[in-house]
Amino acid sequence: MVTPSAERAAGARGGGPAAAHDTPQDVGLATGRVAQRLGVSPTTVRSWERRYGIGPANREAGHHRRWSPQDVAVLEAMCRLTARGIPPGEAARAALAEKGSATEINTASPVLSRPDPLSRDDVQAFHRPSAGGSRALGVGTVRPECRGLARAAVRLDAPQIVAILREAVATLGVIDAWTEVMMPALRAAGRKWAADGEQYVEVEHLLSWHVSSVLRGVAVATAATRPVSPVLLAATPTELHTLPLEATAAALAERGLPFRILGAAVPPRALLDAVQRLGPAAVMIWSQDRRSADHELARRISASVWGPRGSRGGAVVVAAGPGWARSRLPIGAAGPRALADAVDFLEETVTN
Repeated sequence: MVTPSAERAAGARGGGPAAAHDTPQDVGLATGRVAQRLGVSPTTVRSWERRYGIGPANREAGHHRRWSPQDVAVLEAMCRLTARGIPPGEAARAALAEKGSATEINTASPVLSRPDPLSRDDVQAFHRPSAGGSRALGVGTVRPECRGLARAAVRLDAPQIVAILREAVATLGVIDAWTEVMMPALRAAGRKWAADGEQYVEVEHLLSWHVSSVLRGVAVATAATRPVSPVLLAATPTELHTLPLEATAAALAERGLPFRILGAAVPPRALLDAVQRLGPAAVMIWSQDRRSADHELARRISASVWGPRGSRGGAVVVAAGPGWARSRLPIGAAGPRALADAVDFLEETVTN
C-alpha cells in the first residue's frame, strides 16, 4: 500500500507532479542569488529589469522573481558588455538580441530607445566603485576592463577572464595592461583574501593563474629578437612571487628584447652561475617583501665579471620590487619603482 506521504516523496524525486514545482531548475534563482553569482549588486539587477526589460521570462503575481538559466544567460551577456564600457542601454539591446529575445521585451518595461531618466539610486548602483554586493572586489576608480576582470574573477568565469586579459594586452600593450587592468584587480583580490580569510583564495588563485598564462603567452610568442645581450630575470632566494617578472618578460618580448627568466626562489649559487654562463647585459632581481631582499647577493652579482682579460664585462643590477631598500643598493645598481621604468631602463642598458 502506498501512502499519500509516499506519493509526495516519490513526486519530489521526479516521479510525480510535485517534481514540477520543487526542482531548483523549475523554481529558478532569486534575484539576490543571481546578483551574487554574477558579481553585481541586487539593486543593479532590479534596475536593469525595470529600465531595460531584462527580467525573468515567467513571472507570477504575488511571488518573488525567479530567474531561469536562460534569463541568467541574458544577464551574463549584459555583465560582459557593460564591463567593456558599453552603455547599459546598448548592452541591454545586444544582450537580448544575442539570446534571441529582443522582440520579447515585457511591454510593462520602459522602451529601450527612450529610457526614463536615471534615479539617484540607479546612478549610485552603476558607478559605485565596488558595486557587486559583499562578494565584490573593491577596485576603486579604474578602467572598465579592470572592473570587468574583477567581476569575472568573483564569478570564477575563466573564459571571460581570458578574453578580457587578451583584449587588454592587444589594445593597451603589456605595460598598460599590467598597470591599469591586471595589477589593480590582483591587489583587490589580495585585500579581499586578507580581510575574509580562505573565502577568496579561489578568486585570487584563478585570477593569478590566468594573468600568468596570458603574460607567458606574450613572452614566448615573439620569434625574432634584436641582436643584443639578454636580460636575466630572477626572484631572490626566498621570494615566491613571480608575476612581476613575467610581466617584465612579456614587455621585453613586446619590444623584441631577448631575456632569460629563472622564476621563483633562485639559490644564490645558481643565479651567480647563470650570470657567468650567460653574460647578460642586465640582471633584474625581484623582491616583494623586505624579508626576501638579499643585498649581499645583489652586491655579488654587481661585482661579477666574465670574458677574457682586456674585454671583460659585467651586468647592471636592477633591484626591482618593494622589498628593496633603495638607499642600500650596490653602487651602480638601479631601483625602478614601476614596470614602465624598469623596462625602459633595461632597453636602454642592453641597446647601448
